[in-house]
Amino acid sequence: MLFGEKIPIGLDIGAGFLKVARIKETRGGYELEEFDMIPLPPELIVDGSIIDSLRLSDSIKELLRKSKIKGKEAVISVSGHSSVIIKMISLPEMSEEELEESIKFEAEQYVPFDINDVNIDFQIIGPREEPGQMDVILVAVKKDVINEYVTVVKDAGLTPVIVDVDVFALENMYELNYEISASRNVALVDIGASSIKMNIIKGGIPSFTRDGPVGSNLHSEALQREFHIPYEVAERLKRGETVENISEEEARTVIEAASEEIFNEIGRSLEYFRTSMAKEEVAELILSGGCALIAGFPEMLAERLGIEVKIANPFQNITISKKLDDAYIRDIAPIAAVSVGLAIRRVGDR
Repeated sequence: MLFGEKIPIGLDIGAGFLKVARIKETRGGYELEEFDMIPLPPELIVDGSIIDSLRLSDSIKELLRKSKIKGKEAVISVSGHSSVIIKMISLPEMSEEELEESIKFEAEQYVPFDINDVNIDFQIIGPREEPGQMDVILVAVKKDVINEYVTVVKDAGLTPVIVDVDVFALENMYELNYEISASRNVALVDIGASSIKMNIIKGGIPSFTRDGPVGSNLHSEALQREFHIPYEVAERLKRGETVENISEEEARTVIEAASEEIFNEIGRSLEYFRTSMAKEEVAELILSGGCALIAGFPEMLAERLGIEVKIANPFQNITISKKLDDAYIRDIAPIAAVSVGLAIRRVGDR
């Protein structure tokens, strides 16, 4: 990318928060120029589907006003276990141009929707061990979901130039900030308000992806029920604050019990990966999203799964602009993982 070109913003539309980031390329690497986020009202987005388009569009406008980010071009992403299909498939060796012509036909046997109702993309990974075969990542997203998001973003005054998928944005973030291992499986896991996104990669290639329909709203709801407190107070308890005469230990007990469904969802996905990949093990898990900031949660997850859990730092290899609050950015860093992965995308990337 040439210096001075338009830099699109990365807009992560989550169920709990809207996050926006602008990252520019410098001669020394990358610099975070802008970052901001605002909470979203509960139930505005459910399983990746937008429930109230007008309120969401207004919320995006509010975030743009608050952040004072200039520019109209945006990179956005979608997710949802019922609307996004990602599969590694084996096909006869052919050129990218040939596959472009035939991908719709090839995809029909793998996509459980009418093929005319989805947008399809692919990436050729490379040849398989079997002669004449190649590995291809197939991505299919329901057109109505893409249209929902594009319309909302346009109504907020932005121009979506790329529509990505959350799990690939996580991979972009990881590859920029971490050393890629050719021999170790690393699970990138983002746990937001109402969803789990998982992408297991090895040697820079995704071998398993999964979206799950549970998230940190489970903790908020459990704390509200147990202590008869409003949502805002529950959110403070999740961050380890002592409020309303509720001790950190009392809150942790409730959080641990409420985490059971999340532990089970991740555990099932890892077990499925092991059995489907000839008993390959996951060496470590990089945790992002709001759950990474819940007091004690990363440690509980590591103990339950029996693998090393590290909290994601999407700014590890990114300089933070002096005009930003460095301490704040470092504190909320795990929540910014997807927006960073989107903000480093450029038109023309594959």
